[in-house]
Parts: sequence; C-alpha cells; structure tokens
Amino acid sequence: MLRLLRTYLARVRPLLLGVLAFQSAQAVFTLLLPRITAELIDRGVIAGDRSEIWSMGALMLGITLGQVGCMVAGVHFAARSSMRVGREMRTDLFHQVTGFSAREVGHFGAPTLITRITNDVQQVQTMVQMACTMAVVAPLTGVFGTIMAVREDAQLSLVLLVAIPILVVIVGGIMAKVHPIFTAMQDLLDDVNTVLREQITGIRVVRAFVREPAERERFGRANDALTGTGLRSGHMFAVLFPLVMLVQNGASVAIVWFGAARIDSGEMTVGSLVAFLGYIVLVLMSVMMASFMFIMLPRAAVSGGRIMEALDAESSVVAPTHPVTDVPRLGTLELRDVSFGYPGAEEPVVDRVSFTARPGQTTAIIGSTGSGKTTLLGLVPRLFDVTAGAVVVDGFDVREMALDDLWSRIGFVPQKPFLFSGTVADNLRYGKADATEDEMWEALTVAQGADFVRAMPDGLDSAIAQGGTNVSGGQRQRLAIARALVRKPEIFLFDDSFSALDLATDARLRAALVPHTAGATFVIVAQRVSTIIDADQIVVLEAGRVVGLGTHSELLDTCATYVEIVESQLSAEEVQ
Repeated sequence: MLRLLRTYLARVRPLLLGVLAFQSAQAVFTLLLPRITAELIDRGVIAGDRSEIWSMGALMLGITLGQVGCMVAGVHFAARSSMRVGREMRTDLFHQVTGFSAREVGHFGAPTLITRITNDVQQVQTMVQMACTMAVVAPLTGVFGTIMAVREDAQLSLVLLVAIPILVVIVGGIMAKVHPIFTAMQDLLDDVNTVLREQITGIRVVRAFVREPAERERFGRANDALTGTGLRSGHMFAVLFPLVMLVQNGASVAIVWFGAARIDSGEMTVGSLVAFLGYIVLVLMSVMMASFMFIMLPRAAVSGGRIMEALDAESSVVAPTHPVTDVPRLGTLELRDVSFGYPGAEEPVVDRVSFTARPGQTTAIIGSTGSGKTTLLGLVPRLFDVTAGAVVVDGFDVREMALDDLWSRIGFVPQKPFLFSGTVADNLRYGKADATEDEMWEALTVAQGADFVRAMPDGLDSAIAQGGTNVSGGQRQRLAIARALVRKPEIFLFDDSFSALDLATDARLRAALVPHTAGATFVIVAQRVSTIIDADQIVVLEAGRVVGLGTHSELLDTCATYVEIVESQLSAEEVQ
C-alpha cells in the first residue's frame, strides 16, 4: 500500500502542496477561535464592555470566513488529487491488463480484474481523498490543540492522559478485527461478479435448461455471504462511534467538573475554561477524524495490495528490447519443434510440432477435442509464448519481432468470435482503421455476410450489441471473418471459424476465399473434414503431437487417426 501511494501521490505533488497549504491555514484559524472566545468572554461579556464584544466578534467572524475559505480550497485540492490518483491507477491497470497474455488473464480471471480496476481503485481513491482532507488538519489540531490546552491550564490537561489512550485502544482494537473482514469482502465481491457475469453471459443456456431457480439460489448464496461479511464490519463500526463519543463526552464532563472548582478558587477564569473545553473538543475530534481515516485504511490497504498484485504481474509475452527491423512481408510461417505447456502441468498441451505454411497454400489443422489445435494457432500471434522450439514468420522468430509488426501481418479469427458494441462498420474497421465502404462491402461479400448486413435497418451503420448478442452465431462468425479480410494480411489464421455455418454457406465462403487469399498464407483449424478436404496440406494432431501430415488422399493411406475422423463424418463414397 505504501509503495502504491508513493508512486501515485508523487504524480500529484503540486496539488498536494495546495492541500497542505490550505489545510494548514484552516487548522491555524480553527486553533485561534477558542482563545479569541476566551478573550471575548473575559474582557467583553464579564466586563460588560460592548466595544470589546463587537471588536472580538468581528475578529471571530473574519477568522471564521478565512477558515471556511481555506476548508473549501483544501477540499477542492483534495478532491482533484484523489480523482487524478484514481485516474492514473485505472490507466496503468488498463494498460497492464491489456498487455497480459492469455495465461495471465486466465490466472487472475476476468471478474477479479474488472473488480480491481473499478472497486479496488475506488476504495484507494476514497481513502486518498479522506487522507488529504483530514491528514493535515487532524495532526495539527491534535498536537497544537494539546499545547494550547496545556497553556490554558496544565492540571486540567491531565484529562487527556486518560482520554486519548482509551480512544487509541478502542480504535486500534476495532481496526485489527475489521482488517481480515475487509480482505474477505473483496474476495466475496469477486465471487459475486463471477456469478453475475456467468449468468448474464450464459442467460440462454440458463433458460434453455430451466435453471433460473438454481442460478438465483447460487447468486443468493454469493450475495448473502458478501452481505453477511459487510454486516460484520458494520457492527464493528456501530460500536466504534458510540464508544468514541462516550469518551469524548466523559472528558468534557470531567473538565467542566474540575474546571468549575478551579474557577471557584480563582485559579481559572470562565473564558479560560471555555477555551480549554474548546481545545479538548478539538483534540478529541482530531482523534475522531483519525478514526475515520482508520475506517477506510484496512479496506483500502487490501484493495491497494490487490492493485499492486496486478501491476506487479509480468506478462509471459514480452516485447523484445531490440526488435528486428526490415522483415520482408512474405507470409511464410514455420513451426520448429514447437512445444507449449502450462506451469505445473504434467504434460505439454503441444509437443514438438513442426510444419511450414507457405504463401498461396492452405494449411489445415484437424484433430479430436483437446488435441491442442487452438493453443497451437494462438502461438503464432503470441497469445502464448512457446516453452520450447520456435515460431518463425518470414524467417524470424516471432519473439524477436515488434509486436505491432507481427500483428499487422496476421488476420486472426478466434474460435469464439467477439464483436464490440458499436456498428457493423466499427467492428470491421478493427481490422483496418481507414477501411473504405467499398473495402468493407468487398470483405462482407467474400465472407457471405453482405446480404444480411444490407437487410439490416442501417446497413454498415447498424448497431451491434456487446459481444454481438443481437446477431446469430453464424452472422457473428461471418462478420469476424470479414473483419480479418478487410485487413488484407499476409497470414490468415482461422480457428474453427466455419463451425456455425451450414454446409452450403461454408462451401460458398471457401470458394470465395480462394481468389481473395490467393497470395496469402492460409491456416485453418476445423472440425469438419468437408471444410479442409481440398487443403494443400493437413496437419493431424493427437494429444498435442503431429501424427499425420499431407494431403487428404495421402493421409487416407498413412494416418489411422485421420481415417477414423473421416469415417466418422463421411460416407464410404465421399471418402473415396
């Protein structure tokens, strides 16, 4: 937490200087008021001097206006400081998270990353604002208020030796108990976000299997756990404030009790007692303000730790310090004994895979579920980095190339096509920011999506919901394919991108792709043999290993695994 604050408070140093100046001035004005009140009572009210009352009253009014002005300015600078700290943290977290590889995203999980960028930052931001508002006033008021009280009457100041330790014990004890509760609260908030995200994303599945009651119960359990934990912390603070007020009011009663005796003996004036009582209230209020800060501190400390955990996480995919330049844009892709395994896994997902995909050729990858097809394709754009071997594009290891240069050569269509909220044109221009309408319609025509886009109310300007939930699965796939085609890259990577298409649309799309991608390297992962039967080479994977490499007819003679796949999908006549 301290490291986090040092990092981000340094970025708002000019604003913090404003906070320090105005809050210090406010504290000075606040400390002057009890002394002036004493003078007004002793020299004005008791002496019956109206001119003194008016002059002291005018002075008090001026000091009060100065106090209010400094308070407003101090809160203004404090608010701007905290808002800017929050903005900087969110920006850094966003850039850090978007730089994660799929491995880090899977390690943290999307719900907790969202919570860290939003709720955790909000907790730290709120704590910074409270600290800027009170961190200067509370210490100054507490220290100098005690000095001023001792100057008024040293004997009565002994009350503070009893009241302050009691307050410190009360506040410290409760803070020690609520810290683990706040830690649990942030984890439980992650759980609620996880359940809610799954239910919203999978609402169709929930309804299809009539699982609404079970999902309501599941969300209820997560929600009740968070609510119960929040109530436990609330109960702690419900006890804190009455105890603090009890100590404060008890100290005030003791001061009035003993102070009255000292006034009666002539050792103290009425004005001094009022001033002393004012200083004691200010000192105890400073302890109260500190307790407010301590209320936020445990939860903010937990949130700060979670933020730093994300900021300190290193991506397994790192851009090279000195990337190669002048790489020819040929489109050649070569995998040399490529292996990939997750940390701690007993077996690699991909094991010693080698093949070469050349421009103008179609390379197909097929295999049973879990054979490593999607993982293998993800190694090319460095969604993961190989744990052994090398992925080579145009003669250079992809780990030596600048990431932007590498990605500019690839048109990638993932297994689960994702569309962003916006319009059809917005989504297509993710592939090429300056794409013209003619280029977009050309890509849509090849992807067999032009007809349904023209049928939309606004054509290219028709709205697309987040994730593309307002279009069908087949339409999402075709729009994702069009997005890759608009880019016109040297290498196309299609990860089972025809799975939601009917056979007729699949055939038309493949036929249209041939002239459009004639000079490019085309790598496709597929489940259907009919999709890849005409590929120039087919890579057959089983348990992450290559068990067959060749054309369709060659594999029928040499690869038993491929024969099993073919026979499970095609009739005897089609196999021949």
